[in-house]
Amino acid sequence: MNSNKRILLVEIISALFILLFVYAALTKLVDYQKFRIELGKSPLLNSYSRIIAVAIPGIELLISVLIAIKRFQYYVLYLAFSLMAVFSAYIVAILKFSPYIPCSCGGILQSMTWTQHLIFNVGFLSLGAIAILLYPKKTNDLTLE
Repeated sequence: MNSNKRILLVEIISALFILLFVYAALTKLVDYQKFRIELGKSPLLNSYSRIIAVAIPGIELLISVLIAIKRFQYYVLYLAFSLMAVFSAYIVAILKFSPYIPCSCGGILQSMTWTQHLIFNVGFLSLGAIAILLYPKKTNDLTLE
């Protein structure tokens, strides 16, 4: 694949992450009380629900801003991939080990089952891996223009 196609694909995947994380963060912030209450019902997160309720949307927005800055994009793709991996691991843990399955997602994501949400996350994990692998090697020194 030539360099221009690689750059275009990385840009499209980065834009998809921006859309996902901005949408997810704003949905959580718009209905913050519901998000915090549902996190409090999680058997895995209830002790940390207040901190997580602020941290997750903040991290999602920070990743969205930084992934748009070419100087940081390569490294922030790793952060986006890692965040999706954490979300996916949480879903697996809830599905396998929890008697109660809380629903802290908002917007269109709340209409998904947890299995569908896991598949969705794995799709974004795959996109993140593709973007990292296709990122132009000569520009990993933070100079993609």
